[in-house]
Amino acid sequence: MQQTISEWLDDLASGEPTPGGGAAAALMAATGAALVGMVTELTIGNPRYADHETVMTAARERAAHLRRLATELADADEAAFGAVIEAYRLPKATEAEKAGRSAAIQQALGGAARVPLRLAAVAAEVVELAESILDGANVNVLSDVAVAADAARAALSSAAVNVEVNTTALTDRSMAAALDGELAGYLSAVGRADRITAAVRARIGGAAS
Repeated sequence: MQQTISEWLDDLASGEPTPGGGAAAALMAATGAALVGMVTELTIGNPRYADHETVMTAARERAAHLRRLATELADADEAAFGAVIEAYRLPKATEAEKAGRSAAIQQALGGAARVPLRLAAVAAEVVELAESILDGANVNVLSDVAVAADAARAALSSAAVNVEVNTTALTDRSMAAALDGELAGYLSAVGRADRITAAVRARIGGAAS
């Protein structure tokens, strides 16, 4: 959050493992939430959309919270991935070291799965917010509702991959199943995001599909 976008992208493009895909996904979720906020700001106070004022105001407040949470998760993802790397670097010369290393790896993998899982929840809620403002959005920024939904959709899909790459490596299959099961509940928002974009394209005269 203290870097310019250009500096952060340079870090993302570097040979360092962090920031990586998890942080990028978090930034996409934050972008979607910010766009929801922008649409509400440009709708609230306009007499033409007075009937939607309550929905817009609530969405604006929630979007601001989700944006902050998403940016926090970008840092959390970096820390979680760092913990995995450190666990794999532990010594394994003796049986005791091997056992300790294995336990540390499993604990780190669980933590690394939970961060993108939280991000998936955030991204799914951003999609819901985009859907909630669709009907009452200022027509001049209607396309931004679709961009918000698409950004959140990308974040959600990306977060899902990052959850799964960690749960696949978990030896505790009951934990893995629980994490994957929670993720499945959020993934329904992918289809909702697609429908939002299709609806926006239809309203602006594009080729909805």
